[in-house]
Amino acid sequence: MAAPDSQNADPSPDASPDRSAQPSTDAGEGLYDYLDVAFTGSYPRLEDCPAPKHPEYAFIGRSNVGKSSLVNLLSGRKALAKVSTRPGKTQLLNFFWVRESPEAPVKIKADQPGAIGWYLVDLPGYGYAKVSKTQRAAWEKLIRNYLIRRESLSCVFLLVDSSIPPQQADLDFADFLGECRVPWAVVYTKTDRVAASKRQGMRKAFEAKLLEHWDALPPHFSTSSSKKRGRHELLAYIRDLNGRIAQGN
Repeated sequence: MAAPDSQNADPSPDASPDRSAQPSTDAGEGLYDYLDVAFTGSYPRLEDCPAPKHPEYAFIGRSNVGKSSLVNLLSGRKALAKVSTRPGKTQLLNFFWVRESPEAPVKIKADQPGAIGWYLVDLPGYGYAKVSKTQRAAWEKLIRNYLIRRESLSCVFLLVDSSIPPQQADLDFADFLGECRVPWAVVYTKTDRVAASKRQGMRKAFEAKLLEHWDALPPHFSTSSSKKRGRHELLAYIRDLNGRIAQGN
């Protein structure tokens, strides 16, 4: 996917260069204990996706970055998304309907009158070499169409492995998001695999690379699926964006 010549736009949804990476909230950790999450479907084309009536938050990263594990962490369910040791497992646009439930989950579908919620969209990964050029081109076309044409897309979360040095594929995709002019944030995964000092060094190195092309850094979050770290912060951020959308901001 080609990168733009330059990125001068702020990647954050509210165009605020100093937006905190860890949103403050008065809510307790138990606020998101109950999420009504349901798999909606897998779609090979943008035209097949659900009607764009609700905010959508897309998650994408290199193959084997831990995307399925993160989806399960956010949903609070162990096997909502299938975790595979084989990279490239996700090949379609996978939609999950999410609704906050104050008590025990109550099933309310997205197409019901008055339904309030959002879609979590699991996008195919990139950077997986063991596929044909034809298959890779098809994935890229599917992702590009979704990012450029999906009017209800509110934010893209770019997953980056915090346990390894900056990868060019991640940097290229960040540039591609700039080309698409899509609000985005970085989610560092696998933070439990390295010491805090090394993890911070990897993050600073990645951010330094981003600043070679960007005028401002996107919001960022640190997560660990095995340690259940970062769930509350990510959901609080999504909730904040949903509130702004509802108010027309």
